[in-house]
Order: sequence, then C-alpha cells, then structure tokens
Amino acid sequence: MNKWYGNRAEEPIVIASRVQIRRNLEKYHFVSMMGVDECSAVAELLRGEAVKLEHEEGMKYYSCDVGKLSPLEREALVENFIMSEAMQKKQGAALVLSEDEGVSILINEEDHICIRANARGNDLRGAYARAFRVEKCLEGLGYAYDPRFGYLSASPLNTGTGFHADYLLFLPAIAMAGKIKKLSDEIGKFDMEIAGIRGGIKTEAFLYRIGNKKTLGCTEEEIIENIGQVLEQIIAKEKKHRDYLYLGSKAEIVDRVYRSYGVLRYAKILSTADALMQYAQLKLGHDHGMVTLSQEPDLYGQLVKVQPANIQKLYGRSLGLEERWQYRAEYFNRLMECERGIR
Repeated sequence: MNKWYGNRAEEPIVIASRVQIRRNLEKYHFVSMMGVDECSAVAELLRGEAVKLEHEEGMKYYSCDVGKLSPLEREALVENFIMSEAMQKKQGAALVLSEDEGVSILINEEDHICIRANARGNDLRGAYARAFRVEKCLEGLGYAYDPRFGYLSASPLNTGTGFHADYLLFLPAIAMAGKIKKLSDEIGKFDMEIAGIRGGIKTEAFLYRIGNKKTLGCTEEEIIENIGQVLEQIIAKEKKHRDYLYLGSKAEIVDRVYRSYGVLRYAKILSTADALMQYAQLKLGHDHGMVTLSQEPDLYGQLVKVQPANIQKLYGRSLGLEERWQYRAEYFNRLMECERGIR
C-alpha cells in the first residue's frame, strides 16, 4: 500500500495537513503519575483496539511496544513524523499505526492518547475526518471530561478540545526575503504560531508548520476555519514574494536552481541539510516554471527518505556519518540520473 503522502502529486505551497487529538482515560492517572503496571495496562488496552480500527478504516493497523524497538527503528519513526522525540525513552510508551502511516496513535506520551492524522496537500478536513473516526472508535473506553473545561489533559495548553491542527508549508520566497519573523508576529494575533518542521524557528528546506495555539474556548470547527483563513493570506504572500523574486533576481534564481540540479546529480557526499536545501530549490524552480522535471518533485517524500536513520534502513545496514553522506549522495545521483537533464 502507498504511504499517505504518495497518493497524489505534491502541491507548490501546501505540502501536508495534520490534525492531533489528545485524550486521557478517566479510570487512570495522568501519564506523569502512573507506575509501570498502570502504563502497561493502558498500553495493552489501547493496543487491543487495533482490530476495531481496522474494521472502521478498512485497512490494516499495527501496534508495538516502543521500548522493544531498536534505537534505529525508534529514530526512523521520529524522522517520519509518526512518533514524537519524547516517546523514544518514555516508560510504557506504545504505538498503533495504520498501514499507510496516515494515522498514528501515540500511547502514554504526554497523555494516554494522542491521535495524529495526516493528509496530502490542503486537506485539513480530510485529516480531521480520519482523526475523528479514530477518536470515536476509542470513545467507549471513557475519556476524562469536565463539563466546564472540556477534555482534560496533562497540560493546560491541551485542555478543552485537545485539538491541534497544522499545515506544512513550503515558503522559500518568504524565507529568502527574511520575512518569517514578521509572518510569525502577524499570525500570532490570530492565536496561530509558525514553527520549523520539527519545532522551533529553524527548519529544513524552507518547510514551516502553521497551527493553532489555543484549544480551550473554541470548537474544532472554529479552529479549522480560523487556520484556513490564515492559510489563504500566507499563500497569497508567498505567491507575491515568488513573483518579486523571479522578476527582480531571475538570473540569480535560475542559476541557483540549475546549480542545485548539478549538486544532486554529481556530488559525492551530501549532508541531510544540504541535500534537502538543493532539492527544495529544484522544486521551487519546477513549481515556478523555471525548469521542467520529468517527475513531479516530492519534497516531503525526500525529507523522510534521506534522514540519517531512514538512509540506513534504505541501505540495510548501520552506517557511520561519512558513509551516510556518501550513500545519500548516491541516492540523489540516481534520482537525478532519471531526469536525463533538465530543461
């Protein structure tokens, strides 16, 4: 089965949509207060729901005890945005994952349940629909709920709806113009925040997440509407800056795009950051009509595949830093060779 991000072509700006729903079970303590036995009981209970999810979604679901995975397997799950960094060494942590990797249930992370659902491109409602179906499937287990505050969470930031939504955006022109900080200030007025691909303001390949900060005092529908309106403004800004970039520095940008192709086609060593930056610039050139590629760029797919743990899984063995850089370069050399030059 294809991964969730391989089912259609990647959009120029909106790369992916993601929803997270957090819940706790009323019969158990919060995760930070649970002992080993209680953690195991919650994990076993939730992993047992995989069969019900398979019936609801019509696809296979897998589950595992995170502590029994190898360090490389755990790191790969983090690189794939399936599991959080905090879960790697979390006592009693478990994971339930759909066959297409579009839905993951993080068990005993910060809360008992964190449902993550992803969709390709601008499809936040599609991601929400999947997450909501999973949330309803598990509802019979009994969620911790207060009539005044809503769904209870270990963190006040997640109390209320326990609902977080975000878009993953490709914003090279805004970033090159040095306007990310200004954008952050602007959307902050709407209770939104912008962050790098893995949190913080630093990022890879001009990729940024925008999402809601508030979960209390607003409904899921209001959050989706609000973030949708902010998204429209950001898309308009990025398109405007791309036009300015192309009109004002056409020769420089076209040169940068062709140089990126040359690096990816012929380089002998590539760090993760360098490889992704070159590929991002090539995607910009393709999306804006500066070059024509025979294959549609898949920035998200490459972002996942060439990370340190995933490149080792791809080549089937443990690799040192220098070897990873060499194999990553070989991977992109072959990918660009398929292009047989660009126009």
